Formats: sequence, C-alpha cells, structure tokens
Amino acid sequence: MASKRPTVAVSAPGKVLLAGGYLVLDRKHSGLVFGLSARINVIAGEIHTGPGVQLNEIVVDSPQFLEAQWRYGYHLAPEGGGIKVTQLQVGSAIRKNSFVETTLSYALTYISRLQNQHSCQSLSSSRLIILADNDYYSRTTPSTDQPGRFSKFMVPLSGANKTGLGSSAALVTSLTASLLSHYLPLSLFDVTSTSGQRTLHNLAQAAHCAAQGKVGSGFDVAAAVYGSCLYRRFSPELLSQLPEVGAPGFSERLASVVDGLQWDVQVQKGGLGVPKGVALRMCDVDCGSQTVGMVKKVLAWRSRDSQASGKLWDDLQRRNDDLAAKLRDDASLSELPEAINEVRALIREMGRLSDVPIEPDSQTELLDAISEVDGVYGGVVPGAGGFDALALVLNDDEETKGRVEERIAQWGREKDSKVTLLGVKGEMEGVRCENLDIYEGWL
Repeated sequence: MASKRPTVAVSAPGKVLLAGGYLVLDRKHSGLVFGLSARINVIAGEIHTGPGVQLNEIVVDSPQFLEAQWRYGYHLAPEGGGIKVTQLQVGSAIRKNSFVETTLSYALTYISRLQNQHSCQSLSSSRLIILADNDYYSRTTPSTDQPGRFSKFMVPLSGANKTGLGSSAALVTSLTASLLSHYLPLSLFDVTSTSGQRTLHNLAQAAHCAAQGKVGSGFDVAAAVYGSCLYRRFSPELLSQLPEVGAPGFSERLASVVDGLQWDVQVQKGGLGVPKGVALRMCDVDCGSQTVGMVKKVLAWRSRDSQASGKLWDDLQRRNDDLAAKLRDDASLSELPEAINEVRALIREMGRLSDVPIEPDSQTELLDAISEVDGVYGGVVPGAGGFDALALVLNDDEETKGRVEERIAQWGREKDSKVTLLGVKGEMEGVRCENLDIYEGWL
C-alpha cells in the first residue's frame, strides 16, 4: 500500500518594484523590489477515494470566488514529453486558467522525472486549494464581510479587480512549491534550504514565462521566492529554447534548465531594508493600466534614441542605488524625500521622451499631495507605472496612517476618484511553509 503523502501549505508574497521599472528588463541594470505582506497561499493534499477507486486527477479550488474550480487529468507524454494535463469540464463550461494549467504541467514533469530517478512513489491524485490575502483585490470587488485574511468574493475570478501586487508570480511560486513539497521527500526538496529555493526559483520562472507567453524580467518571481531584494535579471536565452509541454525531449530539457544550467540571475538580500519605524505601504488607485503596451512603447523609444535613453537609464540607475542606500541607513531619514523626488523626476522625463504615462499627471498630483502629509517621506508609481497603484514610504504608526487616509479621502471627494490605502506592507521574507491552522474553515 502506498504511503500517505503529507498535506502541506506554502505561501509566497506579492511584490512592488519600488525602483528600477523598465531598467530591470536589461541585465546591465538592477531593480529594487520589495516583497509584500499580502500572500498567495496554496494547500496541497491527497484526494481520498473509496476502496478500489483509482484516480489520475488534480483538483484545484479557489473557494474565495464563484465558479473557481479546475479539474485536470494527467498522463505521461511519449518520447520524454513530460506530464501533460488535460482540463476536465466542470459544470456547463470549461474555464481556462493558463497559470494553473502551465504550472501543473511544468511542476509535475519535473517531479515525475525525479521520482523515476530516485525510485520514489509515483504521482497520485491531489487537491490544491488557493487562498489569496484580501489586498490582492480592490475594494470595488463585491465580497462578504468576513473577518480575517481571506474574504469570500461574490464574483468569478475573471470579475475580480486586482490591485497589481503580483498575484500571478506569487500563485505560480506557491503552487510550484506546494506540489514539490507534497510529492517529493524532504531529501529531494526542502523549500527552506538554499538548494530548494534555487530549484523553486528556476522552475517557477520557467512556468511563469511559459504561462505569460514571453520571457519577462522575472523580478516578481524572484520576490515571491526570496522576498525583498536587489534584482538583476537572468539572460532571456536561458528559457527561450524550451520546447512545449508534450514535445519530444521536454522533460529532459526542463530538468537541464532547472538543475543543469548556470543561471546568471543576481538576487542580493544583504543590506536591504527600510529604517526602523518606517514602512512601505501601497495605495490602490481604481484605474488600470495597459502595462504591456507601455513597455513596448518605452522600448521602442529606447531603440530609436539609444544615446539619450542610455544616458537617462544610467542616471536613473545611480539615483535608484542612492535611494536603496538611503533606505537601509537609519541616519539618512531626512534625505529620503529628496532621494525619492530625484528618482521621480527622471521617471517623468522618461515618460515625456517616450510619450508613455509612466507617472501620469493625475498620479503626480496625488503623490505630491500625500507627500505633504506629516510622517510621509514620499512615494512613487511603482513598476512600469501608470494609473493603478502607488507605493509610499512613511512612518509606521497609526497617527501617520490616519492622516494619510484622511488626505486620500479628501482627494477622492475633490477629484471624484477612488483611492484606498491598503493594509499590505513591505516585508523581507519570501516563500515559506505555513501552519494549516490559519486556514480553518477553508479546508
């Protein structure tokens, strides 16, 4: 009789790219990325069946949302094609979730190969439960007034308004980690170890890029695995030659990418942080941005005017480095506002030259207004910029929080716009195992 596999829970944080938007796409430059206290949690356990009943099925539930169950059959593809998953119909329609489906194929392929090499118990059916902290979704998404971290949203997942905290990278990372932890013995995968986190990082990067259909910079997955860090991207060529799931040789090629290649990614944890008594907070601005289109336009401008853009990016890198240095030095608090404003000035210049609203006028006005509040050192439009979020550096006390909330409420009335100070804060920790007790009522 096969031994029982453990039920495990793993969480991974969201992210905010405080400095280094656009620059982080180029290996010459780096980004200052913070993990966030908002986490995506995945609980992986066995499916219990009656005597003599055998299933080859993975069930994925996201019980906070309506119509959010995905069921998959799985099989070993011929000629080393890895594990292919096939979505099974639930109800009257098949609702695709490319991030879940791709992650399952990648993780199960890697796991199956290790199991064969080490004569471990083979794959079996499992159930995965996904729970997201409330701050991943805007307050405009209808929900029940439940206490605690996880609300029941009264909409399908496709109808939820995201706050842009990096949910896809956190999902892929926590899903991958939970599958590895559930199916593999600790001797082959330990999410708390350096080697385990390296395996998780490489596999999650590969799955996330495949699900997106492009090789991105990867800072969001790095933050999900390692937490807050200074990040320099990997060479895109590392992942650009991976065949599709099911293609001959996919399993071997994936294993060589995850375990065999020397990744040139740089993740620096040491010396990074914020001064004591200071917090990184996020504001949700209820107006989305077309990030992909913005990135294309900025890169097109950079290609057209390589001399001016190259100088601006080098200058911005120096200002980003200066901001990172000020943030980790308690004695430099008084210099933080100037360091933040110097970064913002060059971001606005990049937006002007590329004709892209990286820090739109409305966001400039809002940031300037909040920055005048006592206890606030400043803020930026993080990542690729646009209209949907702000990152603030402010004193971590209730008085400052109250003043900021009062100011943005006044702003909302004056401008007829909806801005919310989220409960989420910056934190240093990346992926971690969780106690099952915190999910009481959801399992």
